Amino acid sequence: MKKIDRMREKVTILPTSLYLSRMHDAGWSLVALEWEREVEVSGEPPEPPVEHGSEEIPFGLRIASDCRHLEDDPLEMQTLKFLTEMIVQDVSFKSMADALNAREYRNRDGRPWNAASVFKLTPRLIEVAPRILSGPEWESREKQLPRVTWNS
Repeated sequence: MKKIDRMREKVTILPTSLYLSRMHDAGWSLVALEWEREVEVSGEPPEPPVEHGSEEIPFGLRIASDCRHLEDDPLEMQTLKFLTEMIVQDVSFKSMADALNAREYRNRDGRPWNAASVFKLTPRLIEVAPRILSGPEWESREKQLPRVTWNS
């Protein structure tokens, strides 16, 4: 059985045809090019990223430095934990969005939160909640949360 070996290189200079030939001769196939550039931004929020037929990385995760697996994104996980606490307190989606914006948390695309964008995170919260709602950190935090009427 064969497996695919992948390698990602940080480019500091343009690759030469000699370099590309050497890589090809060593059995590597060029499968993608990724481009980036700096642009001046106005005061408007950035445009959402363009999808190129790939799956979106779940909120709370990011691509690890080895480009082979996903790892927790600390800021996004903090956002999910904060939302989980507010769900336990029976806070409305609009109030959740307002609370996130008051703390200057932003969507992945850099925009402020609104009720709809918080609502769209509900499936992800359901997926990650068992991990968030367990462990010593949550047990101590749970004692600090006020009881809501339906859950008392």
